[in-house]
Amino acid sequence: MKREEKQPILLRILALLLTAALLLGALVLVVYRDRFNLDALRRWMEYRDLKTGETGTVEPFSHAGGDRASFAYLDNGILAASQSGEWYYSFTGEQYAQQVISLERPVVHAAGDTGVVYDVGGDHLSVYRGIERVFQLENVKPGVEVLSARVNDSGWLALTAQESGFKGSVTVYDNTYEKEIIKINLSSTFIVDAAISPDCKTVAVVTLGQSGGSFQSQVRFYHVNEKEPYAVVSLGNEMPLDLDYENGALWVLWESGLTVVDPSGGESSQYSFGRNYLKGCSLGGDGFAVVMLGRYREGSANQVVTVDAAGQELGSQTFNSGVLAVDGAGRYAGVLAGDTLSIFTKDFTPYSTLEDTQNARYLSMTKTGAAVLANAQQVWMYLPG
Repeated sequence: MKREEKQPILLRILALLLTAALLLGALVLVVYRDRFNLDALRRWMEYRDLKTGETGTVEPFSHAGGDRASFAYLDNGILAASQSGEWYYSFTGEQYAQQVISLERPVVHAAGDTGVVYDVGGDHLSVYRGIERVFQLENVKPGVEVLSARVNDSGWLALTAQESGFKGSVTVYDNTYEKEIIKINLSSTFIVDAAISPDCKTVAVVTLGQSGGSFQSQVRFYHVNEKEPYAVVSLGNEMPLDLDYENGALWVLWESGLTVVDPSGGESSQYSFGRNYLKGCSLGGDGFAVVMLGRYREGSANQVVTVDAAGQELGSQTFNSGVLAVDGAGRYAGVLAGDTLSIFTKDFTPYSTLEDTQNARYLSMTKTGAAVLANAQQVWMYLPG
């Protein structure tokens, strides 16, 4: 065989070997994903400029403090609010923005690189994206009584408010906040909350009315280019406490359980808390919720469960120390109990533990398994090894 004929054969053999190696590598990464810890690589890439100590914590920095404080992780920093105002920090404590303002009932909601701060029952609302404040409701619509505000990962905003002449109003803004995409006003029933789908094509509006002397809740699904709902689903006679709109599912939290609603109007899934009492919940996980439960109406939570979109319990754990906070993001669930932060995957497989949380009382998880912690004076990040 001539030398010229051997070269194509060798090249084909090398190509086949390379293809086989790539396929084998991909298979190994899928099978041993947790062992190789791809999220650790993502954390290194995202936070490689942050210096951590032996425990994996970044140097804490002081925050503005105040009563009813809350904190949320954004892709570019940490958003905080209290009755004293709102602040936006970098992960090392550089102050991107601040607004000292009296907020009676401050709430922070965040998704991706966008966060919103609003005052329940007041007229204040600010949206932060990147490293700056990009929208303020008072500048375009003063005097509105804000009930709820939620952003999705694309930065679209659903504002639920009380406006003159109506029992409820929902306004949807795109991520430029320059105009209203759709405005839904109802006169016959109260609107209590709303959320936008991840693809920005649908808004879910939760209403509360009366029938036979008792409250009746519904969720109405609207296309953002239509003023009439394409599906209406009855939710029973409880007041909804929280919402989350994921791909193909609207999660609704009640005092007695969780309902996962099919946006097409199909059958809903239910998860009941039984005889336990709700102490807190996070709907931020990808396809699961993290719920804090207690045996008694008074007192702290001692049990944490994770629930999937089918209403099935994925995992459960009882804690000897009182559970202070939980949060879910990506495939991770974080539990702050006593002086320990425990991070699990959604089925409660242990992932990482931080033993000394420096009296932290606030927790916000990231999709890669990192955590934002805060106490009354300071805030910091924890990066699992």
